[in-house]
Amino acid sequence: MTDVFTPEKRSEIMSKIRSKNTKAEILVFKELQRRKIYFQKHYKRAVGSPDIALPRKKKVVFIDGDFWHGYQFSKQKKRLPKKYWQEKIENNIKRDRRTRAKLKREGWQVLRVWEHEVLKNFDKTAEKISSFLDSD
Repeated sequence: MTDVFTPEKRSEIMSKIRSKNTKAEILVFKELQRRKIYFQKHYKRAVGSPDIALPRKKKVVFIDGDFWHGYQFSKQKKRLPKKYWQEKIENNIKRDRRTRAKLKREGWQVLRVWEHEVLKNFDKTAEKISSFLDSD
């Protein structure tokens, strides 16, 4: 399957995709602030720059985009148009595993939530995140 866009147009489209402050992240950030949970955004001192971090408690949360981080990748793999995308997402999945393992070795507690969880079942996911961050 070939791309329906020219390489220039595809580049323009892809450049508009943000890795930080996505819609799902902003929803969670606002809810945590509303609940008076103070946190660091995109914490650079921890491996993988987690989306949410409580450095004193050594807790981090990743809000992973479904496509980029390979949600149900085994099912989606066949539909991807090029080998490039398959390798790209497979490498993202491997990097995510290494990052989580390293954080755990360094004593961090890690919670990962998917973008679709935030967008489709916001209340449940927000409660899951805030419970994780509040617990000792």
